[in-house]
Amino acid sequence: MFGFRFVKFQPSEYVMKVKNGQVQRQGVGLSFTYYEPTTSVVVLPVSSVEVPFMFEEITADYQTVTVQGQLSYRIVDYMKITQSLNYTYNLRKNQYISDDPSKLDQRVITIAKVLTKKHLEQMPLKEAIQSSERLVTSMKREVAQSQELEKLGVELMSLSILAILPNKETMRALEAQAREEILRQADEALYVRRNASIEQERKVKENELNTEIAVESKKRQIRETQLQAERSIKQKQNEMEQEQLQFNTAMEERKQQLIELTIANRNAEADAKAYEMAAVMKSLQDVEPTVLQAMANMGMNSDKLIAIAFQELAENAGKIGQLNISPDLLQGLMSNSNREQGGRGR
Repeated sequence: MFGFRFVKFQPSEYVMKVKNGQVQRQGVGLSFTYYEPTTSVVVLPVSSVEVPFMFEEITADYQTVTVQGQLSYRIVDYMKITQSLNYTYNLRKNQYISDDPSKLDQRVITIAKVLTKKHLEQMPLKEAIQSSERLVTSMKREVAQSQELEKLGVELMSLSILAILPNKETMRALEAQAREEILRQADEALYVRRNASIEQERKVKENELNTEIAVESKKRQIRETQLQAERSIKQKQNEMEQEQLQFNTAMEERKQQLIELTIANRNAEADAKAYEMAAVMKSLQDVEPTVLQAMANMGMNSDKLIAIAFQELAENAGKIGQLNISPDLLQGLMSNSNREQGGRGR
């Protein structure tokens, strides 16, 4: 009525009530009555704004890449933003009277695009498509120091780059190159594995040969030790045989000496007996035979005397007519003979 209206705003909106160029009221989620012909209302978003972006840039090796990402920002200085952009709101039509609010998104994206271009034009294609995280870190740091955003009273809250993609032809070429590299690496891995297997097999064979050589060497050492032991035994046996031979030779020489000494002694005894016999014979050469016979019979046993008597009788048998020998005489001779044999047996 009469141009007066009541309006109520949401808590997500920052409102300035301007009359005659002066801010009458300002704050979040205000509600007030205003006179439409002389009052203007400025409405700014309080919450952060999510803005996706996608643009193309050129890398250092003149390859086109598409950068896809998203950023979010919020207005922190409402006075500064109203000095640069028109956020006057038409309460009757429920819309802004200009398109400046929609330009803020583009301004923030343009700042991000400029920084992205500065970094990508220093990178080759392969490095660029793998530099998302590094690029985000650098851009956040530089956006935070951007004077343009400071003049707008805007703060960058988050920035993420989802992908940095080359065009389809380049992508296929990179895929083919990567595929060939993967196949080459697979071949190299196969060759390395085969070479490693061959090397391991060679080492196994070498170890087996070394083991055989070591075994044969040990066998040779054992055989040499056995031969040395046998040689030592043979040498000891030869030494023992030599010593035995020397001992036998010495014994034979001693035996020879003993025999010679025995012969010499016997010769000496024979010479002594011969001399003795010669002396006896010389002393008895003038004695009568009967006397010698009687001397020989002295001390002789009775049976021997009887035998001598029988021998003389036999010698003079031609001169004897008849000879009688009584049984008593024979029995006496036999008794004496048995006694003598029994005495010798004892």
